[in-house]
Amino acid sequence: MFVYLCSRHLLLGKHRRTNLCFLLKNGFFIGKSFASVGLSESNEKLEEKKHSFAVSYFINYCGLSTKSAILASQRVRFQTPEKPDSVLNLLKENGFTNTQISRLVRIEPQLLLSNPEKTLLPKIEFFRSMGASSSDRSRILSSNPTLLRRSLEKHLIPCYDFLKSVLILDEKVVTVFKRSPWVVCIHNMVPNIALLRQVGVPQSTISFLVTNFPSTAFVKHTRFVEAIHEVKEMGYDPSKTVFVHAIQVLLRMSGPKLESKLELYKRWGWSKDVALLAFKRHPNCMLLSDKKITKAMDFFVNKMGSSLTDIARNPTVLFFSLEKRIIPRCSVIQILIAKGLVKNDMSLSTFILPGERCFLDKFVIKFQDRVPELLNVYMEKTDLLDVKIQS
Repeated sequence: MFVYLCSRHLLLGKHRRTNLCFLLKNGFFIGKSFASVGLSESNEKLEEKKHSFAVSYFINYCGLSTKSAILASQRVRFQTPEKPDSVLNLLKENGFTNTQISRLVRIEPQLLLSNPEKTLLPKIEFFRSMGASSSDRSRILSSNPTLLRRSLEKHLIPCYDFLKSVLILDEKVVTVFKRSPWVVCIHNMVPNIALLRQVGVPQSTISFLVTNFPSTAFVKHTRFVEAIHEVKEMGYDPSKTVFVHAIQVLLRMSGPKLESKLELYKRWGWSKDVALLAFKRHPNCMLLSDKKITKAMDFFVNKMGSSLTDIARNPTVLFFSLEKRIIPRCSVIQILIAKGLVKNDMSLSTFILPGERCFLDKFVIKFQDRVPELLNVYMEKTDLLDVKIQS
């Protein structure tokens, strides 16, 4: 634009011949400059038109918000609806909901310019061939749209083949695809699985880990090696399922987070050894929120007078709802203890862990003739402090 204004001013001045020589001498090629300016302006208008059309399409046909549509349009632009229409039609014909399409397009807007028959359909058919239902296929691909951009031959098929060799059943392979966005990272999974076998983890336990905690199997090999070393140092037995439970917990928690959780338990009277005992019994007790740990420990220690060692040996009791399970059952047990009908030193696991029917039979119905209020106390989920113990 600057070139255009300068050249126009000089050419329209009094000394046009002299000015023209000046322009040529200084490299201002008038015809080229005018043409370049016009072309630049034309390109800008074309890009604006493409941008505007793409934004409108993302909003009206893909269900994106204005903000998401603008962001998507910065990654892919188009001026006609033919290609994106053909992609959306293919997705709808294969069971994708509007919500799933919106998510897929928001994450990978470039897919709208893909060839539906050559690029997208073969991958949808690939998941169909392994037994994934229509709803499973749309769920897998909308949750991880990058799968539609991956090479079928170089990534998806090799990944499937390896998972099938580990899990045996197609339905388990489908489950892994549903649960982990990193499922195609077999360059990490292959050495991780090999290491598990090397340290003596049974095939059934490896299958359990990959199916239920696939992200654990796909982490960087160096991190995986460190986690296995730590777990072995703690004394876990590789032949037990809890071994892989501990691995996945360590991989989800950084060192400082684990230390912070151990410190929280220590504030309730556990030594580090006792806290590690709880971790060995149920590793996921380190993943509970600080609030849940505090409320449960406060109730068991201060209101029930439970043994710290008993809690550490049975950390599963910390996972249950305080209001819906722990308080109602403890209310019943406190009445039975006061009546001398059960032992005072009964382990928490004896009455917290059993299923509903088992608890009612063993601790409520069994004593209902002698303590008629038991069922009401239990059904009303009365707080322990409000129970009126009648001697």
